[in-house]
Amino acid sequence: MLTPVVDDDGALFWEYAARGELRVQACAEAACGELRFPPRPCCPHCHSFAGEWRRMSGRGRIWSYVFPHPPLLPEYAAQAPYNVIVVELAEAPLIRLVGNLVSGPGAPLNSVAPERLRIGARVQVVFPQDGDGAEAVRLPRWVLERP
Repeated sequence: MLTPVVDDDGALFWEYAARGELRVQACAEAACGELRFPPRPCCPHCHSFAGEWRRMSGRGRIWSYVFPHPPLLPEYAAQAPYNVIVVELAEAPLIRLVGNLVSGPGAPLNSVAPERLRIGARVQVVFPQDGDGAEAVRLPRWVLERP
């Protein structure tokens, strides 16, 4: 299993994910308040360094998807075919997150048949635990709102 590279700007994203929360960085300037992803130290709209993390509903829609073809990374070859989706968030359609559509929180990457994916399908985030112990990572994955 590949794990994300956690940098200073994105560390809080992963801490919230470990608690099962989807949060997005936002500008903390009252006159701005723009959401931004990926996380960064400075607001690209007003250039303020003030930031906060806002909780999202975890709802969104499939904006795009792909089924990777060989050659695949060895960690994922056994799970092929699997999907990779791009989700636009309900509260912030310009913010799009990459993940996988799965049939349930603990389901494998290949648990949804390719013909079930549709652009525009409504999805909800889930945070299954990947790995064991305190170092386990919780990558956001997605399930259909109406399976």
